[in-house]
Amino acid sequence: MTEEKFAARDGISPAALPDFLESPALRALFSGLYSPGEAAAQKTRYVKLAEQFRRRFGDGPLKVFSSPGRSEIGGNHTDHNHGKVLGASIQLDCIAVAAKTADNRISIHDEAYGEDYSIDIGGDLSPRPGEQGSAVLVRGIAAGFQNPSLTGGGVFRLGGFSACVESRVLPGSGVSSSAAFEMLIGGILNVLYNEGKLPVEKLAAMGQYGENKYWGKSSGLLDQMVCGAGGMAAIDFEKPSAPVLERIPFDFASRHSVLALVNTGGSHANLSGEYSAIPNEMKSVAAFFGKDVLRGLSLKDLVPKIPDLRAQCGDRAVLRALHFIQENARVEEEIAALKGNDFPRFLSLIQESGDSSYRFLQNVALPGNIKEQNIPVCLALTEAFFRERRLNVPIRRGAARVHGGGFAGVIQVFLPQEEAEAYTAWMHSALGYTGSGPSPIFIMSIRPRGLVEITAP
Repeated sequence: MTEEKFAARDGISPAALPDFLESPALRALFSGLYSPGEAAAQKTRYVKLAEQFRRRFGDGPLKVFSSPGRSEIGGNHTDHNHGKVLGASIQLDCIAVAAKTADNRISIHDEAYGEDYSIDIGGDLSPRPGEQGSAVLVRGIAAGFQNPSLTGGGVFRLGGFSACVESRVLPGSGVSSSAAFEMLIGGILNVLYNEGKLPVEKLAAMGQYGENKYWGKSSGLLDQMVCGAGGMAAIDFEKPSAPVLERIPFDFASRHSVLALVNTGGSHANLSGEYSAIPNEMKSVAAFFGKDVLRGLSLKDLVPKIPDLRAQCGDRAVLRALHFIQENARVEEEIAALKGNDFPRFLSLIQESGDSSYRFLQNVALPGNIKEQNIPVCLALTEAFFRERRLNVPIRRGAARVHGGGFAGVIQVFLPQEEAEAYTAWMHSALGYTGSGPSPIFIMSIRPRGLVEITAP
């Protein structure tokens, strides 16, 4: 499966982009990318970015791209041990306008951060001491295009391009701003130099390669795969080189429910060590059994060996392994509940996932940091709201859990649509939000399309 592509064109001049975006051919595309009522503002966003490109790089014909962020629905920290996950792309996205260049240099202006950087991809693509930020990821992704272990033995084409990018994917919040950017860069190289032929799975692997080998973050493939695939997606990583992806046709709006993300005030920045400890500790338990990862082990395997595992790997590693085994099975139950249209059961499973992450995975706060407990505080406030509004009895109508990597950033909350306004007011009051700046509460919609090149059919 390649990223969605709406016909091949030589490109669009910055001056022609406004009329192009207003064409009837793009109405259906934009309605699938953004929430109702957003189309006009989003088109203005693309036009402004193209004008920025013209000022910096000239009037060359442009290719236009969008890559969404993602929300992890189920499978907290399972992908890196070859587990199962359930995720959904969201309407917040990272966009780019890009054009080929005649040299082997990738030059990028990041509108959101006011950054400019340029790397030469014509020679040695190994990591460079002192190189920082997004340039590190770009170099790693480019290296992935020429890594036979990722390409299946072949070497895909590389070349230079200039691009302006702008992201609305909340940075440091657990909705995969880095993966959205990685898929965007991979998508640009795919379209400009490989006729859009690379499947999402390979682009995702290249994004992961950049994170793991160049950025030093031991992430799995969940983020990149969901950003690339779009919609609600179940992914089985038992064979990471050939992950099995299944789209789950489910719309929360059909159950009069909304997905809210609450920015707890913490950031994922500079937490690579905490994230890396989770897969490393899980794999230490797997190594006890002579395995590389936990996938394939069951509670029947672990329970008789708990005393030896505690002595050799430590208690936290054992708890994290117990989380993995049960969370992996829970993903299958979540999928079955959605397919069976049993939404209360699905919400109960989401709550179980959150409780397991809190108690066993232990990724809701930094160890020893007793003064900053952003995620636990917001989870406690949400639970209190559920009790006040009786959203957990007699049948469950709400659920909350840590979102994504954890330790800081975001919690995920499922609510009845009619409760969203009251919940937002409750959290605003509890978090001291005065209306100055963006709200910490984001009501998400699931975006049915993942990584796209925006061209007319």
